[in-house]
Amino acid sequence: MTLKDEVQGEFNYPLPELFENEFVTCEDAIGNLPSLVGAKDFSLNQVFDYPSAPTNEYEKYMRKNSNKIYNHTPTKHADETVRLISLVPEGKNYKALPLEELKKRKFKYNEALTRYDSKRPSRTIDTGHRTHFHYKWNRIPTVREAARLQSFPDDFIFYGNKQEQYKQVGNAVPPLLGKAVATKVKELLDNEKN
Repeated sequence: MTLKDEVQGEFNYPLPELFENEFVTCEDAIGNLPSLVGAKDFSLNQVFDYPSAPTNEYEKYMRKNSNKIYNHTPTKHADETVRLISLVPEGKNYKALPLEELKKRKFKYNEALTRYDSKRPSRTIDTGHRTHFHYKWNRIPTVREAARLQSFPDDFIFYGNKQEQYKQVGNAVPPLLGKAVATKVKELLDNEKN
């Protein structure tokens, strides 16, 4: 017996939850977090104040139950890595590198050295977080930035070493997606009772 045999009715996929625009952009999600440019502290226990009031509805929603920023530890990149990232334009990947750089390296997958586009939604967040870069800053996203892109609110704090924190974010179902699907499944089951 399948779920379809047991539950009568039609499942209607949830509509996107809209905040202000048709979709939440990378800039909407992470644009107002501290830049970390020139950071010298790479310890995991850092806590930041918000630099300003929320700038959009999504950010306001993410900050609703939080008055501090956790899991926003920068990664210390080698100078060569920062230089290479700096050559990738916003919204592009390794294919946009100058020809002399492409000749020096072999890239084995299409997502290599992908810089987010500030005006588009994020690419999928996964545990291989070292292939995507901040749309503006020459670094990988912090755990908090990845969490924001996944729709984790700021009061959800990740524990463990940095690799474990990234894995928790990357392996998770985005909370707002889980909420939307659960709401629709509940509607279907409630209709079954009637």
